[in-house]
Amino acid sequence: MIPVLRKRVYLPFHRDDFFRKDGLSSFFSDGADYNVPAVNIKETDNQFEIEVAAPGLTKEDFRVKLDKNILTVTSEKESKQDEEKENFMRKEFSYNSFSRSFSVPEIVDVEKINASHKNGVLIIGLPKHDEAKMKLHKEITIQ
Repeated sequence: MIPVLRKRVYLPFHRDDFFRKDGLSSFFSDGADYNVPAVNIKETDNQFEIEVAAPGLTKEDFRVKLDKNILTVTSEKESKQDEEKENFMRKEFSYNSFSRSFSVPEIVDVEKINASHKNGVLIIGLPKHDEAKMKLHKEITIQ
């Protein structure tokens, strides 16, 4: 008979952030990895599609460039808020940026790469060459 182990939580939930896989590294981290948006990559018969989830950003906040076979998505956004009242002045500002890079396979037609932005999601389409579409489906005979 195998004993059943039950997980009991005695500490608050933020203990998960403190005790990570690699010990205390998150405690001393500068937090740079927290600003990177989530990315989905899908492949269909005709293209690859990269979805970058970045709520609060507009299409003007993004820059997408291709250098050789590396596709890079970057964003920089700065916001300022000034408030003046009778006896005080308050100024707040924040600066957020990120950069993600992806290797583009040779089967992608780089001249037809396109991008759109909708509801806080940047969608980048990487169409495949016509020859690559035909090569993907092949019957292999067993000898």
